[in-house]
Amino acid sequence: MNCIALALKRPFVWLSRFRHRCGYGVHSPFAFNLITQVIYEEHHYYSYEELIEKQKELALQKNRSWSSESTKVKRLLFRLVNYAQPSVIIDAGTVAASSLYLKAAKPSADYTAASELSELFLEKGTSVDFLYLHDYRHPDFVEGVFDLCASRVNIKSMFVVEGIHYSKRMRRLWKRMCQDERTGISFDLYDLGILFFDKTKIKQAYIVNF
Repeated sequence: MNCIALALKRPFVWLSRFRHRCGYGVHSPFAFNLITQVIYEEHHYYSYEELIEKQKELALQKNRSWSSESTKVKRLLFRLVNYAQPSVIIDAGTVAASSLYLKAAKPSADYTAASELSELFLEKGTSVDFLYLHDYRHPDFVEGVFDLCASRVNIKSMFVVEGIHYSKRMRRLWKRMCQDERTGISFDLYDLGILFFDKTKIKQAYIVNF
């Protein structure tokens, strides 16, 4: 889906998801906390201003893809990493400004970027604590990275997948991810999908008007 088509569709997406806002109707304490305290959090982190300046400086050296994600998405990624506190972060897809936000939220994490499946090397015994998977134009890559990383998760692992509704292939792939026996609770934010792997919690799929 191109940017113009997405922009035209945005109001209809928002209206269709209106009742899925602010955690309304969500009874799970875990899901309600994630929605209200992380996804909808409005706290303005001091790092945001620093990241904007870094992005401007580096944009001069990069192509247009460097700023592919919206500010809303980049800041959500920052909050999700800050919430998860992962030891290992995998950034799979074309390198973009979101990489700054992922690293800034947990500077001590072991950060690995891979734009090709062949570039994703995981040492034996390394679990994938946090995965940002963002190359919806290449579903085969998305599927390959998911299958590789889903075999290396732990109870606290979190996967964030971009563009889950941007094409028929991505919608089918997102459905398959949610139904995978390895995954647990999922959150559909339209632009992003969030997957957890804690099998002690009842598996459920939530829709969030983000």
